[in-house]
Amino acid sequence: MGMVGGGEGAFIGAVHRIAAAMDGQIELVCGAFSRQSEVSRRCGEQLFLAADRVYDRYSEMMAAEAALPENLRMDFVSIVTPNHLHLPVALSALEHGFHVMSEKPATFSFEEALSLRDKLAGCDQLYGLAHTYNGYPMVKEARARVLAGELGRIRKVVVEYSQGWLAEREEDRPENRQAAWRLDPAQSGASGCLGDIGVHAFNLAEYITGLHVRALCADLGRVVPGRLLDDDASVLLRFENEARGVLLASQISVGEENDLRIRVYGDLGALDWAQNDANSLLLKSNQQPEMRLRTAGAGTSESSRAHTRTPPGHPEGYLEAFANLYRQFAERLRGKLEAREPALWSQDLAGIDEAIRGMAFIEQAVAASESSVKWHELRTADGERGN
Repeated sequence: MGMVGGGEGAFIGAVHRIAAAMDGQIELVCGAFSRQSEVSRRCGEQLFLAADRVYDRYSEMMAAEAALPENLRMDFVSIVTPNHLHLPVALSALEHGFHVMSEKPATFSFEEALSLRDKLAGCDQLYGLAHTYNGYPMVKEARARVLAGELGRIRKVVVEYSQGWLAEREEDRPENRQAAWRLDPAQSGASGCLGDIGVHAFNLAEYITGLHVRALCADLGRVVPGRLLDDDASVLLRFENEARGVLLASQISVGEENDLRIRVYGDLGALDWAQNDANSLLLKSNQQPEMRLRTAGAGTSESSRAHTRTPPGHPEGYLEAFANLYRQFAERLRGKLEAREPALWSQDLAGIDEAIRGMAFIEQAVAASESSVKWHELRTADGERGN
């Protein structure tokens, strides 16, 4: 693996590196970690990389790595930059023959996501998107039970992601670069809160239910005075089967850490999962007592067990969930290199389809919030609005 971004002061770069290394299948061999040469070099030294595999620019890295013998060059690049660089880095990697694993949102805009889709259609490279929370074993369990029909027809979905770290003007503090770029339209895109965490909630709702959101009604707020992008959002959802949904995303909810929770209600039963108790999945019914399933415990599905590393009672959390994404990507890449079908457990990794839907959600929610029209249909992969 090579990496673009993720240098000093970048939280998510270190998470990607830990996750990629966890199962011993992926080795970091090169990187362009910062636009500042000395910072990139220093990061490379701290990671014990060979000096000639630490680059000043991502374009330099792509060209130099492509010129190396096949058994020495990187196989894929991990993109952990601010949003505005996701597309140019991905295109450069694909043009040089490298596979791509990218942070979300996939691109700066919906139109960029379509251009990435077109590029991938013309090449043979893999593309993965880091929707972390899909990697939790109990999220896999939730999806398996919904798709098996245990909840019946889905009627309502409530998903929320609340944080409190931006309740004050963190972007004014020079040491908080994470806040600064996320609230800068030139680097983040059309949305702050929805682009950062709301898109995770949106993806989780679609992933667990197997349903697409057809239309939405949104109210986005810039609660802290002077902000250029939203820091709070309330969104009503209408799914393709006419199920109703509510999505709440907030970064100004004082005291909240990363409070991600989803509840799905069908006509036969319901489920409830929260990241604050990630090893548990609650199954509910009007006819039976509430059931609490535990990671690696009795009665869990094959999909859930395939993404579990430790015996029952040993907590598996955020890093392990993230590592599951890289393990899926590695299995898919190894299958391609070995000319075989990858294992079934690797095939629900988010990719370009989810990338396009995520960008459609972000931009349509922004447009809906600014409009007096109540319901707005999401754009589809062909750029049109509708189902």
